[in-house]
Order: sequence, then structure tokens, then C-alpha cells
Amino acid sequence: MKNLLFSAFALLVLYSCQQTGKSAQNMSYPSIKVAYPQTATGGVKDVYFGTEVSDPYRWLEVDTAAAVEDWVKSENKATFEYLSKIPFRDKVRQRYEELFNYPKFSAPFQVGEYFFFSKNDGLQNQSVIYRQKGLDGQPAEFLDPNKLSAEGTTTVDIVGISNDNKYVTVSRQDAGSDWQQFQVYDVETMQKLPDELHWVKFSSASWWKDGFFYSRYPEPAEGMERSGNNVNHSLYYHKLGDPQSADKLIFEDKVHPDYYHFCYTTEDDRYLILTQMPGTDGYATMYKDLEKGGDFVTLFEGFKNKSDVIHHTGTKFLVKTDIDAPNYRLIEVDILHPEKEHWKDIIPEGANLLQGCSTGGGKLFANYLEKATDRIYQFEYDGTGKKEIQLPGLGSAGAPSGREEHKTLFYSFTSFLYPPTIFKYDVATGQSSVFQKTSLKFDPGEYQENQVTYKSKDGTPLTMFVVHKKGLRMDGNNPCLLYGYGGFNINLSPSFSASRILLLENGGVFAMPNLRGGGEYGEKWHQAGMLLKKQNVFDDFIAAAEFLIAEGYTSSPKLGIQGGSNGGLLVGACMTQRPELFAVALPAVGVMDMLRYHKFTVGKGWIPEYGSSEQSQEMFKYLFSYSPLHNIKTGVKYPSTMITTADHDDRVVPAHSFKFAATLQKAHAGDNPVIIRIETNAGHGAGKPTSKIIDEYADLYSFFFYNTNATVKYSTD
Repeated sequence: MKNLLFSAFALLVLYSCQQTGKSAQNMSYPSIKVAYPQTATGGVKDVYFGTEVSDPYRWLEVDTAAAVEDWVKSENKATFEYLSKIPFRDKVRQRYEELFNYPKFSAPFQVGEYFFFSKNDGLQNQSVIYRQKGLDGQPAEFLDPNKLSAEGTTTVDIVGISNDNKYVTVSRQDAGSDWQQFQVYDVETMQKLPDELHWVKFSSASWWKDGFFYSRYPEPAEGMERSGNNVNHSLYYHKLGDPQSADKLIFEDKVHPDYYHFCYTTEDDRYLILTQMPGTDGYATMYKDLEKGGDFVTLFEGFKNKSDVIHHTGTKFLVKTDIDAPNYRLIEVDILHPEKEHWKDIIPEGANLLQGCSTGGGKLFANYLEKATDRIYQFEYDGTGKKEIQLPGLGSAGAPSGREEHKTLFYSFTSFLYPPTIFKYDVATGQSSVFQKTSLKFDPGEYQENQVTYKSKDGTPLTMFVVHKKGLRMDGNNPCLLYGYGGFNINLSPSFSASRILLLENGGVFAMPNLRGGGEYGEKWHQAGMLLKKQNVFDDFIAAAEFLIAEGYTSSPKLGIQGGSNGGLLVGACMTQRPELFAVALPAVGVMDMLRYHKFTVGKGWIPEYGSSEQSQEMFKYLFSYSPLHNIKTGVKYPSTMITTADHDDRVVPAHSFKFAATLQKAHAGDNPVIIRIETNAGHGAGKPTSKIIDEYADLYSFFFYNTNATVKYSTD
């Protein structure tokens, strides 16, 4: 009865606001109380350079322990009880399912006389891989991952093609884990071969002769598959038909067990290119002559720069590099004379970021980022014959790519209001045409996307995308979701998301700034937001919030912040530094414990980006100064917070979110809810089934709308 009265009252408030035209600022939903579970504490303490740091929830790091599993169930029970009391939650989910239900395609790629692509009819949990003969052939189902697991949590991807186009290597991942299982399929018969490789992670399959090169870890200890420290990432060669136990070790580095190793072969099979990485930043580049044999030869020493071999002719490599070029350039390096003085610029460094290079059809393609939107140009291999590929507008596009003999290539284009569209590109004529377009149940003409400029705390100018309904009043009463990342040289450019339509059609504003730490403006931009300059990223994000408020887009009671992974760290740091500035915080799979992140799975790989609490007193103090977990203060009123993570996340282990949630629930003051939504049988985010995506985002937006007192039109339909 109490819930019925509550729902009726909330609906009445909504109805009154809609009928009388009162602003959302004058509306307030009743508070929903949360029955938080009692989380046990321990006396664990660590000492860093003479500073004692308590870690009372250390026990939550053992995600397979029975006590932790019980805690997860208790927290989820409290979370879903809270969410069930939001009166418009079911309507939000219903509308999101309607918006999400449209066909989604990948760009095709050619394998001999066949073209492969993936398609999701709309609400399938995972996309299905199809194969068709020629561009006009009838598509046939090649592999449907939805048939591989009852919950739809298995994903598949083609990660390698044999040079004779007879076989493809398929990567299978279960329950969102980063662990990959490699399988081999016959292209013509579409049948699976007996080959199965396990304990593969962060790897492609680079075919050579009758097998392929790949990277893997040793088998982890039982029970530590999702949280154990992954070491000795090594390169192997698998011969088709052999058991994995017979695979040949090609490269390992026992002196540096934390290093990652990735490889790929040149298109003509002459060279094997190997990159050796201590972490997520710079790396060494080596090559091995597969015709002559012998050891790997270092082409670029590590680990200050990033250099990738794009193509080669004879003894000359085309290399995209940031050496003496923070915006990157394409150079030609003759391996007979590899010294720097012999390098030749093919595409010199320019004012804009050269974010990618690819080849196909005997041409070279360069993908530039100009104010965080894509431009694509075609060149000859020597850098002449520059020709721009005309894109539909300002947005994001992937450059065409393929083998030299391919004359038809494909690329995709999207923006905030332009659903992903596949274009066919004729290499000979340089003309593009729509190959696959989809339609949605919304009118993009009702909305607008702009790019604004604002200044950060230190005066640095930044750009930010802002999307909203046309004619929206800038009176500070609009719910606004500010999304950010700011790290790892990753670029945030316009992309389409059906979930954002929920926000926009309810009078909301979506804002996405290009923060330092990202790569939108080159390597200098990245370096300005890493290591001992990480605070710049948080200052940039806070300044974006202040700009949106000052310009009337929103106000603090209407403002939410959102980010995942490194973006979850961003949200956690900003909400603990400026809790009064935000109404809602939505940190997802965040790195919240900056003192211990490097001790789990692949976390050590982020040391080049963040630094480590163990490397120096200066770095410890800096990390400690912003670590979200360690900057929660008792008695502070924090924003309404919904933390999201998953029990199978083996990249940013869920312990980060578990400890942050327990600490925040105990410390915060006021009646703002602090809940944690823990997805089961899911991972860091990639490959999450459609059903789980719809459930999660419906809950996120319901939580956001409710805690910003937004008028939600679905509730009275």
C-alpha cells in the first residue's frame, strides 16, 4: 500500500507540472530511503613512505569468496529495491527498448570471393556474423554467438584471416571476460575445425603459412582467473591441426614479466612486426625477417614513443610515429639504413592529429582529427595525390582498409544525431555511396549538436560537444548529463547512442568535453593529463560543469556526471573534490583505489599513465591526493550516486567499486542515495548482451531523472 501511495503521489506531481507548465526546478520527488547492508570492516593497514593508510574493506578484493558473494547479493537487493520504487522506471525501459530496436551493421571486409559482416536485427543479445558471396550474394549465417550461451553473454569476433582465404580465426569471449578462446573455421564450409587455444588475452591471430602467431599468458591458478596478476605475456606460433601444447614459443621476456607483446605480419608475409609494451603508453617496435629467419631486430627502441609499421615495399617500411611529432607523421624507413638521418617524411606532421593510417586497393589512407571530428584523405604510397573523402558532415569515421588487390573498400560514419551508416568506397574513382543505412524511431531534425569552447582552471582552452533539443530554453532548469574520459591517449569524438535520446527527448542536455589526458589534440595533450599532471583532467571536467551552469544549460541540482573505467576514476575524483557541484554521479567500472590498482590482473599496465604508489614518495602523495577511495570524508553530503560494475570484470576488477561503495555508504551525510548495481555474468563492458544493456541504461536514466527531479514524459503515457 505504501508503494502504491508513493507511486500515485509521484505521478500526480509529474502530471501537475506537465499540465500547468511549471518548471522542473519547482518539482521535487519524495526521497526514497535505502536500507544499506552492514559491511564488515577489518584492521588492514599499509605504510607508504612512512604514511599509514587504512584499508578496512580489503576483504572485498577477493571476489570469489563466499562472504563477498553474499555482500554482492545484499547490495544488489538494496539497489533493486530502490530502483523498483521509481515510478517511471518501467516506462523508461520500454521506451529505451523501442529506441534500441533497430538493425545494426558492421562494415564488411573481404575474404577471397566472400564478404563478411556482422548484423544485429535490433534486440538480439549479440551480433551475428554473416558471409556472402560477392556484394550481391545472399547473406548466410556464419556464426551466431546467441546460440552459444543461454544468457547471451558469449561474444565472437574474427581476428585473423589465412593468406589463402581458406580459414578465419575466431575469438570467443564468455561473460564479458578479457580471456579469449581461439577457434578456427573453414570459410567455404563454415565448419569449425578441432583447433582450440586457451588463456589468450589481448591478441589477434596473424597468419603465416599454415598457422598463425598469437599472444597468451600461462594458465592462471585455479580461482584466480579473474583477479590474479597476469604476467609473462608471450608470443607463440600455432600450426593448424596441432594441439596447443605443441605451439612454438616465438618470443618471451623473463626479465620483464609485466611487459605485453603484440604482433602482426606484413601483407606479403615477409616480416613479423612485434611491439613490446611496459603498459598503455610508449613501446618498442621490432621486426623479424620470416624468409631469412634469425632474431628480432629493434627498429624503434622503447619506451618513450609510439611507432607502428603500416606497410612495406622491399626493404622500406611506412611507419606512423610520434617521434619529433606529437601530432604524428608518416615516415619511410629503409631497414638497410634505419638511422634517423635517413628517414623520409611521407606525410609530415600537421596542425591536426594524424590519428590513424591504413592501406587498401594499393592506396594509403590518413585519418585526421580536427577539433575532435574526423577527416579522411587518400594518398599514393609516396605521399602524393592527396584526395579528401567527402564525409556526410562533422562526426566520426573509420578510414577504409583492405588488401592491395581489393578495389572496393568500406567505412562507417556517425555523429551524435547520425546513426552509424556504412559507405562503399570505390578506390578507382574515389567515390563513396551509401551501402547500409538504418532508421530510428526518432527525428534527428528536432535536435542540434554544437561544439563550444571554454577555459579550464589554469586558462587552458578546451572544446566540448553539447547536444539538446532545438529551441531549448537556457534557464538553468534542464537536466544535463556531463560525460568524460580524459586518459590513455583515447579520443572522444561524436558517436550515436540510442540511450542519449532518452535524455534529449525529455528536455535534457548531453555534454562531452575533450579533456587533457585524451589524444584529441596530440601527444602533448595526452601528457598534460597523465602522471603528475592528472589533476588537470579533473580541473577540466569541473570547469566544463561550471561553464554549463554559467551559460544556463543547467544548474547544480540538475547536473549529473558520468564516465566508465578511467572515466569512472574521473567521476569518483570530481565528486569527492566538488561534491556540492553535482546532483548525480554515475561512475562505471571505475579505477577507484589508486594505491593498489596495479596489483590486479592487467592493472600494472597503467603505471605509465598513472604512476605507482610504490615508485616514489612524490608519486604516492600525488595519487593519494586524488584517489577517489581515499578522499571520501565522513559527514559530507555527496551527490546521489549509482555505481555500476560487474562480477566478471577482469580488467578493472570489481573490488574498486565494492570498496568505494562501502566507504561512501558509511561516510556520506544526508538522504542522497548511494547504491551499487553489480551485473552478474558480465565484464568490463565490451560484449554486454542487449538485454543487460537495456536493463542497465534504463536504470541509470531512471536514477538520473529521479534525482534531478526531471519531468519524464513517459510516466503519464
